[in-house]
Amino acid sequence: MIQTERRIYLIEELLKEQPWYERPEIPEDEAGQKRLLRSLFNIRMPRPVSREFLTVQDAYLQEEIRSKGITDFAGLQPVQEGIYLWQGDITTLRCDAIVNAANSGMLGCFVPCHGCIDNAIHTFAGVQLRLACEELMKQQGHEEETGRAKITQAFNLPCRYVLHTVGPVVSGLPTEKDRILLASCYRSCLELAERNRIKSIAFCCISTGEFHFPNEKAAEIAIETVREWQRKNPGRIEVIFNVFKDCDYEIYKKLLG
Repeated sequence: MIQTERRIYLIEELLKEQPWYERPEIPEDEAGQKRLLRSLFNIRMPRPVSREFLTVQDAYLQEEIRSKGITDFAGLQPVQEGIYLWQGDITTLRCDAIVNAANSGMLGCFVPCHGCIDNAIHTFAGVQLRLACEELMKQQGHEEETGRAKITQAFNLPCRYVLHTVGPVVSGLPTEKDRILLASCYRSCLELAERNRIKSIAFCCISTGEFHFPNEKAAEIAIETVREWQRKNPGRIEVIFNVFKDCDYEIYKKLLG
């Protein structure tokens, strides 16, 4: 199969799962097909899937990521000892683990084609990620607490693991509790990474964007927490601060010197 054939196959199979919806017409153009496929991935509830579907899906997603261009952490230069700054799409970064800014349900973003990092990570990891997260939540029996973290395989992403953490949702100026909880997100991820022998971890800008934590204050907390952990645990984990927006790059560049 070529990519177009894989894409049409996946769309057709996902539409079969939802017979109660009015069947949309499959667009003829590539961009329209990709939007429809991503939307179907996003709204799909965690449920078993056939081996054939996974084979086609995995081939499709790995080729999509490859075509975007994979960045290998090993080729990056540190801005400080054990600390890196990289601007780009976190779903294309090859390192031991990336961090997902999740919500308390921990099942990913269900809003079709939403711009959040949770949506992107679940889309390009594949349907296996939502299934893995559902299993963790069933075992836990309640929603994830803010400031804690969980770990799953990364499936089709070029990294090995995804660490999922729930940051504080801010209304107005962040409170002292908000600041403590955000620091706990970084600390929990680092501790979980160490327990799983992870040597490199990429943090997104947790709680900014949809959760409204002010970008510069969030970056200050992120850097301070990581530096403190690394001082206490020298040489154990290298940290990449991943940013996507230019404004976040400038903030981290200034704070990291």
